[in-house]
Formats: sequence, structure tokens, C-alpha cells
Amino acid sequence: MNVLEPGGRILYLADSATAMAKQLQGQELTLATAEPLRDDVSTDEITPVPILTHYDDALGSFPYTGYKVGGTLPFGPDSVRHGNFSVTVAGNRYGKGSSREHSPAAEKLAGIRVVIAKSFERIYRQNADNIGLYTSTDFGLVPRLEAGEALSVDDLVAGRDALAASILKHGGLLKFGQQYLAKVTPAGKADDQRPQTLFEKIVRRNLLTTPVTPSNPRPGDGVFVQAHWRFIHEYYTGMCAHMLHTTFGKPVPLKQADHIVVFEDHTSYVSESPAHVRNGLVENVVQMRFAQRDFVKTYGLTFHRTLTEEEGLGDDGSNIAGISHAMMAERYALPGQVVVGTDSHTPHSGALGCVAFGVGTTDMANAFVTGAVRMTLPESIRVFLGGTLQTGVTAKDVVLQLLAQPAIKAGAGVGKVFEFTGPVVSAMSMDERATLTNMSAELGGFTGIVAPDAETVRFLRERRGIEFRLESWMHSDEGAGYAAELEVDCSVLSPMVACPGDPGNGLPLAALDETVKVDIAYGGSCTAGKREDFDQYHAVFQWAAERGLKVPEHVTLYLQFGTTDVRDYCRNKGYLSAFEAVGARLLQPSCGACANCGPGSSTSREQVTVSSINRNFPGRSGPGQVWLASPLTVAASAIAGRLVSFDELQRQQSASSH
Repeated sequence: MNVLEPGGRILYLADSATAMAKQLQGQELTLATAEPLRDDVSTDEITPVPILTHYDDALGSFPYTGYKVGGTLPFGPDSVRHGNFSVTVAGNRYGKGSSREHSPAAEKLAGIRVVIAKSFERIYRQNADNIGLYTSTDFGLVPRLEAGEALSVDDLVAGRDALAASILKHGGLLKFGQQYLAKVTPAGKADDQRPQTLFEKIVRRNLLTTPVTPSNPRPGDGVFVQAHWRFIHEYYTGMCAHMLHTTFGKPVPLKQADHIVVFEDHTSYVSESPAHVRNGLVENVVQMRFAQRDFVKTYGLTFHRTLTEEEGLGDDGSNIAGISHAMMAERYALPGQVVVGTDSHTPHSGALGCVAFGVGTTDMANAFVTGAVRMTLPESIRVFLGGTLQTGVTAKDVVLQLLAQPAIKAGAGVGKVFEFTGPVVSAMSMDERATLTNMSAELGGFTGIVAPDAETVRFLRERRGIEFRLESWMHSDEGAGYAAELEVDCSVLSPMVACPGDPGNGLPLAALDETVKVDIAYGGSCTAGKREDFDQYHAVFQWAAERGLKVPEHVTLYLQFGTTDVRDYCRNKGYLSAFEAVGARLLQPSCGACANCGPGSSTSREQVTVSSINRNFPGRSGPGQVWLASPLTVAASAIAGRLVSFDELQRQQSASSH
């Protein structure tokens, strides 16, 4: 059976504005004339955040509308449909970034049947499989397509694991699930007695038996596992509900509904989001919220609703709110569990010693009704952080250093488990460990994990009132197999920044050979909105307030709490007075400028932001230039009005006072 007949055009995502303009004007290119292809095409570029308010056929008007090349945005609404494109061809690490299934859905609805790339990010490719959009890394297919040859299903699934191929042949995950996942059972004890990583042990303990998955899987095999917790937020719930009710009718029985958690965390400040206001999308977001609230009410699900600005910092505390994956670590996840969420930063909870990973909408819809979550069993990379961190160097600096390594930039971490170990990790607090596992997403990883220890037990006791007892199996065995091992001497690290465009553009701040003036300073997000992050902000701003220093007039400073627990911690510690003294605007707990969803996003290309968020892909936090940095560096740069470390700011202030 031919799945791709001749007729549609090939769209080459070229690293040339001229080449893109030619194709959109109707000119045919070949791979030879289109190269070089763009690497690192992110989901923010395939479907920018404002497009996520659509979750039906309207998505088909908008693929690639955030795609940036040569300073241009070549795609407008319906460019793909009007161009009669059916195949997309791109470079390495296609679909990096968020877990939004809107991206492959928009491509498919616009007429794209196949995406061919040199490599794919894990979540994007799995999302594509789940909706029946074919993906391939076989560039031998390109000349066949250029010659007008039809391709079969077998051509397009060649090299894929058996589960992925089967899901595609069934037309997507929900149809596959109807046939195979109605009744799934635990796989039972494995015969394999080889040394295992902690990740492998947790997967093995939660493995499910199906007719189409192996009982003793190896890396690269497709499997299903039972999730202890499933969580979702408002950008996905409407699409998820639509899928479920279209496929199964309404109401649909949900598996272990008491272990489904719903968050309203991405739209708290939508009325102040420049992108949403400019594009007239605020009302769309309101309707999206209502769709989620209806779903929650229908099924009686655990719900954390957004705080409004009107409630202020002194609300009565009855509503516990915040960023979904941060709250999962604060209130739900436990060592040894499996946690899945519709956000690429779900690995945040891996700091506790659980397997936590992001999935798309179809995966979550399937998990809601079956309890089964799909994964392609990944290999692990052991990251040994040796030495000791110097004063002023944080977990964020460590991650930016890892991201800058050539092997990671080339994609060595794509789809891998990052197991963080070594004396530096042992000495880190849980909040700092969460920065490492959270940003496994930027490293390209499937997830990040830290073996639970005394710090984990302390965190659970002091933060959550749980007396947790570590079990003897909760560690990686000596001799466990790893795809690679990375070793970093953290003693030589200094404060880092990542230049605009990609989190991998890291360099030591001291090596920056230019003065970078800052217009916006943003401290917050899941990565840097935790208690210890606010300890770091406060250390700088208290120092500044004591010296009568404030942010300069040309700088706007935003501090956004990750959760209400963090906000209340800051209030109880007396931090708010120092924040207000230096001129910060304090924002309620939620996602915000990180995802172009609120104050702190830039409004013009000329603006420069220093931000503690986790990614700075083009357009991610507005049209301006975003530099990534640690909380300490963000705070110091806010006071200085330019990129600077806290240590350097202190030295300069000391010199000027003598």
C-alpha cells in the first residue's frame, strides 16, 4: 500500500531566507540547492505559544509561523496549505523544546504527511507517531521523493522500534490503545539479573505486559509503564478532552482518576502577555480555561487553579497554586515513582529519585483511560560532577556548562536519561538538584534523575511532613551500563551565560568581550522560581538595598514565584521588603515570560533580557534577545543595568566607594 503518493511538494527548511522565499513563491528546490538545512528547529518555531489556543482543525493554518531565518519570518497563515507541501525536510534535533503536540498536529492538518530530519527530539517524534504523522531520518528517501516515487508504510517505518511501527500502522495511539491496552497487567519479576541503573529498576518495577511489547526490554524497545501520577495543564486539556470524547464518547471512564492532577498555570497573566494581546488571543485563552474547568468538574479531578493578580500577595491561602511540575515535586511525587505530565520540564521531579518525563496530548489521553504510558526505553548518560562549587556558582551555571559541550550540542544527549551523581550533587539541596533534572529537557534528554539520599529524606520531612524510608534498591548498581559518561570538574567553573538563540550558546561570563546593556531582568520560572533561587535573589537585593542601590531607570525587574509555597516562604523570611526596595515587580506564582505568557516578555527586537528561565529559543520570551543566567547573575545584572556576576558587581561597588 502506498502511503505517500506523488503530487505534494517538498518543503526544505533551509538556513537561507532566499531559499525559503523561493519555495513559498512556488519555485521547486532540491536537497542539493536547499542545503544547508536549519538545525534545532524548535516547537516554539513550528507553533508559537499564541497558536496553542487552537486545538482543532484551525491549527492547520499556522505551522512554521515562528520559523526564523536570516532575521525573517517567511511563513504566514496558510503558507503550507497554499504551497501544497506534503513533506518537510530539516536538519538535526528537529522539534526540540516544549512537549506541545500542537506542532505535529499543525503540520499534519496543513497537509504534511512526512517529516524527514537528520535527528528528532524524543517528545516531538513520539507525538508525531501518536497522531499518525510519519517521521524518518533516512535521507535516502529524499531523492526518491524528488523523482516522484511513491513511498509505502514500510519505507517510512523502516528502522523504527516495533511499537512505534505498530502505532503508526494503526493510525495513531488511541486506535492502537483501543485494541491492545484495554486490559494491561504488570510484567512481573524480570529474569534479567544484570546490574541496572536506578532508572531501569523503576521502569522494570512498573513495566506492563502487552501483546506487542517485549517482556524483557532493551534500550530502543518500545514499552508501556504504569504511571503513579499523571498531570496536565490548560494548554493541553481542551485538546485532550476533545480527543477522548471524540474517540470514546462522553463521559469516558478514567483510570485511577484520584491520581490525575490538573493545573491552571500558563495563563495567569495572559491579559498582560504582549503576544496574546497583540494577536487578539486573550478571549481564546479564556475559553481554553473554561474547557479545562469543565473537564475537571465533569470528572471530579484534583485541580490547582490560577491565582489572580487581584488576590494579591496577602490572599487567604485557601488556593494552592503554581507551576505544575514544580508543584508535583513539592506535593506529590515520591522516590521510585513514575510521573508523567504534558510539559517538557516534567523531569523536574527526577531530583527526588523518580522517573519523570513529559508526554504529548495523545499520550496523556491514552494514559487517562488506560493508565499506560508509552516510552521508547532510553539509554543513560552518567554525569559525574566532581570537585566543589566556588561561591557564586550555582546549578544553573553547571547546566549551562554542560549544554555548551560540543557533544551535547551535537545531540549526544537526545533521548537519553541524565543520571547526575558525584560530590557536587551530594552537596546540593533538593532545589538545586531540581535545576539539573529540570534542564535535562534542554540537554535533549528523556529525563534526569538523582538517586535519593539523606537530603531527599530531609526535603520530604521538612517540606511535606513525610517520614520517607529509603529502600535498599534505590540506587544504580555498580557495573550498570551507560551509553556515555561525562565528568565535570566543578571547581574550575565560574558564572555562565547563554547567548541569545539557544541554551547551548553558553560561555563563562568573564569571557564575554562586550558590554551587554540590559532592558529587562526576569527571575522566576520552574527552573529558577524555587525557594533556594529566591534565597539567591534576596542575597543580591538585600546587599543592594543596604547600599541604597536600585535597578536603573532603563531596567524593568520582575520576580515571579514558582509556587504559593515559595511565595509564602519569601514572605515569612522577610524577603519582600528587599525586593520592593530595589524596584522589583512581584508576580503571582505561575508560568510567565518563560513561555511568552506574561510580564517580562520583550516587545521589540531591540530589547535585551537577562533571564533565569531554561530556554531562549527565537521568540520564546518575546522578539528581543534573551540571555540565560543564574538567579545570582540575573539579580546582579538588574542592579548594574548590564550583564555582570554578583562577585564582579561587589568588587566594582567596593572600588567605587573608596
